[in-house]
Amino acid sequence: MSEIRGRIVLITGGGSGLGRRLAHRMAQLGGTPVLWDLHESNLAKVSQEIRAMGGRVHAYRCDVSNRRSVYEVAERVRSEAGPVHILVNNAGIISGKRFLDLPDEKIEATFGVNTLALFWTTKAFLPAMIERNEGHVVTISSASGLIGVAKLADYSASKFAAFGFDESVRVELKRMRSSVRTTVVCPYYVNTGMFTGVKTRFPLLLPILEEKDVVERIVRAIQRNRERVIMPPMVLLIPMLRIFPPSILDTIAGLMGVNISMDEFKGRGES
Repeated sequence: MSEIRGRIVLITGGGSGLGRRLAHRMAQLGGTPVLWDLHESNLAKVSQEIRAMGGRVHAYRCDVSNRRSVYEVAERVRSEAGPVHILVNNAGIISGKRFLDLPDEKIEATFGVNTLALFWTTKAFLPAMIERNEGHVVTISSASGLIGVAKLADYSASKFAAFGFDESVRVELKRMRSSVRTTVVCPYYVNTGMFTGVKTRFPLLLPILEEKDVVERIVRAIQRNRERVIMPPMVLLIPMLRIFPPSILDTIAGLMGVNISMDEFKGRGES
């Protein structure tokens, strides 16, 4: 079991959405959230909310796609907050455009935040976890990291990479006989604002998930050392469907409405 009370929990993208709610929950459970985000106003707001609850919190502006920035801010965290026990790689961005409509810089930005950042943050904190022989690294992938989705070419590819990143690090840690744990999280669309406008054809089978439900599953996975969280249960079928030819997989995904789910996507309206 990975303990949360008394632990320092670093959450990237902690200023809004899933990261904000996860920070609140960690504080409620006696952990000390360390928030990283690009937006200082969001960091200030979440920090104030947590302190009003009686919790402790540290907040840092950090561009997780910038390797130098990650390493510099990580050094500040070690000096000012202490050793990180739980790292939650949560920061993520989405374009929501057809592949041929994606500007090159948007593709680079998606991989910078959703994929390369995992390498920089984990390299910054994993060595100390291994040395202490305790710690937990959580990587937020996606159901789109298990199946490619129309209008999500960059996002899906970045989340496939996140899934593979977690799997490789997990087996390396096991070969080292380390007690450091990892968890990969693959949710369907989450109602955070990031996916405003997405639709589901069968809400009972593929519901748009609520932040609080995803957060509770993440917390339980950390506490119980679960290596993988996939939700809702329907998404668990994707790996099994891959035994069929791609044409059948595509037909099933089409019938479930997966590839029209992004047709009315709006997102947060960020530029």
